[in-house]
Amino acid sequence: MNYEFDDEFFGHTSELAKNFIRQLLEKDTKKRLTIQEALNHPWIKSNEHKEERTKAPERKRERRQLKTKRLKEYTIKSHSSMPPNNTYINFERFAQVEEDVSAMEGTFSQLASAHDSLQEDIEALESIYSEKELWYKEESESIRHELSQLRYEFRKVEAQRRGVHEDLKRVDVSVIRVVERFKERQSRFEALQKELCDELQWVQDVVASFNVSFPNCSFSSVLNADVTDALKELLNRSCGGDLLTGSTLDQQR
Repeated sequence: MNYEFDDEFFGHTSELAKNFIRQLLEKDTKKRLTIQEALNHPWIKSNEHKEERTKAPERKRERRQLKTKRLKEYTIKSHSSMPPNNTYINFERFAQVEEDVSAMEGTFSQLASAHDSLQEDIEALESIYSEKELWYKEESESIRHELSQLRYEFRKVEAQRRGVHEDLKRVDVSVIRVVERFKERQSRFEALQKELCDELQWVQDVVASFNVSFPNCSFSSVLNADVTDALKELLNRSCGGDLLTGSTLDQQR
C-alpha cells in the first residue's frame, strides 16, 4: 500500500519520519516493521542521539532499554497532522503492542535485577566455599601429618615390643637351660653325697675294726693314707682329674 503525504499537513515532516510511518502502516505483515526494527529505525535513533547530547557528560552509562514510551510519542507526533481514516486502527493496534512491550520490558528489568542479585549471592557462596575448602585442606594436611606421626610411633613401639618379646624368649630358653643344668648338677651332687656317706661309713667301719684288732698301735698314718686313697678314688669317679689335682694341692699345703 502506498501512502501519499499531503504537503499541507506533512510539510514539516522529515523523509525519515515519513518512511517510518509508511513501514509501520504496511499492510503486508512480512514487509511491516517489527518492534525491534522500529526501535532501530534511523529516525528513532537520530532523535535519541539528539537527546543524549543534551544530557550531562558525567551521567553514568546504564543498560540500554527499549524506548517504547518515547516511540509511542514519536509515532503520535508523526501522525498528528494526518486526517482521520482507517489507518488509525492499525496505529492503535501498534500502540497497544507498544504498551505490551513496555510491560514486558518492566518484567525483563525485574528479571535482570533478580539475576544480578542471584549472581551476587552465587559469588558470595563461591567465596565462602573457597574459604571453607582452603580451611578443610589445611585441616586435612594437619590430620594427615598427625596420622603419619602416629603410624611412625606405632611402628617404633611395635618394633620395640617384638624386640622385648624376642628377648623374653631368649631369657626363657636360658632359664630352661639353667634349670636343666641345675637339676643335672643337683642329681650329681645327690649321688656324690650318697657315695661320700657310703665311703665315710666304710672308713668308720675300718677305723673301728683297727681299734679292735690293734688297740696299742697308732693308726694315724695308716688311716690318713686309707682316707686319702678313698677320697681320691671317689673324686676321680665323680668330678674327674681337675678336682683330684686340686685336692692334692690342698694336701701338700
